[in-house]
Amino acid sequence: MFLRFVLVLLVLLVVVAGLAWLKYGQIQGEIAMFSQPMPAPMVTAATVRETRWEPTLDAVGSVAAVQGVEVSNQVAGQIEEIRFDSGITVTQGQILVLLDDDVDQADLEGLQAAERLAALKLGRNSSLLKGQAVSQGDVDEVSAQVDQTRAMVKSKQATIDKKTIRAPFAGQLGIRKVNVGQFLPEGTPIVLLQALDPVYVDYSLPEREIGQIRVGQPVRVQVAAHPQDQFDGAITAITPGVDKGTRSVQVRARFKNPGLKLRPGMFARVQTVLPVQERVLTLTREAVTFNTYGDSVFLVEEKDGKLTVQRRQIKTGTVRGDEVAVLDGLQAGDRVVSAGQVKLTNGQEVQIQAETATQAQTGTKPQ
Repeated sequence: MFLRFVLVLLVLLVVVAGLAWLKYGQIQGEIAMFSQPMPAPMVTAATVRETRWEPTLDAVGSVAAVQGVEVSNQVAGQIEEIRFDSGITVTQGQILVLLDDDVDQADLEGLQAAERLAALKLGRNSSLLKGQAVSQGDVDEVSAQVDQTRAMVKSKQATIDKKTIRAPFAGQLGIRKVNVGQFLPEGTPIVLLQALDPVYVDYSLPEREIGQIRVGQPVRVQVAAHPQDQFDGAITAITPGVDKGTRSVQVRARFKNPGLKLRPGMFARVQTVLPVQERVLTLTREAVTFNTYGDSVFLVEEKDGKLTVQRRQIKTGTVRGDEVAVLDGLQAGDRVVSAGQVKLTNGQEVQIQAETATQAQTGTKPQ
């Protein structure tokens, strides 16, 4: 009985030892696997270049017509004839609407007859004055009547003329708002008229930029309706004061618009072009980590035949398209990480998968 118990105990010990040895081997394998060094991460690098830089002040604005008015009537009347169609282009002075003036024409004929009669009386009294048949007071009274009737004729003729509504300037009409036979009180809107070539673009800039802008300075504009087109103009006016609420200055630029692609009310992206700087360090925006406490990049350095990275604080300037100007912290020819910065730490070894350079070339315009 005792021998049987010892034999069972030995078998159990052998089984437990085997399992323990197997588990030990698995643990050692996992330790060996995790103890192997991790491969250096793959990153993309960009080269800092010294280029010709055309800085701009970016803003948003709205397109406005150089001349735009809601054509309306100065005197009340009933529409007799409409001589335009919605959306057409008209010339200055072109007749748009005729109001009924029959009554005014009849009144005018009566006033003209009274004017002629007064003129005849004046001529007759003037002749009688020479023979002292009438007094000078009678002649003066008739002369005043002549002047009065002439003024009334001119007033009535002006009223009749105002019942012929004309285009005050050349431009394009909007949608007609009235119909034949409609009675129009004074000041009733008839149709919108706007001159579309040239046009204005109104925008604002922060007060700190006042010293960099002037009348005649070139301005570029892009609109969502024509994303591939760029419109060139110039500043025509700068408000003399600064808005107290926004601390900004209002600017107006003028643009030629022969194709009528710019329409009043359009949202516009505006770039005020500043003087060209010949030697500026530039870097792709993807390489810069922008933070409230400062901008930084990962600088690629070679040590002992290996590539490592170090975080470097830099000072950036204006942005142009996909590029940013570097004012301090880097030198021309430095390589920095442009993609893959999130997984990096100071002193970490890296592998450069691809290398890019800023696309700025001499005379290149921003996209």
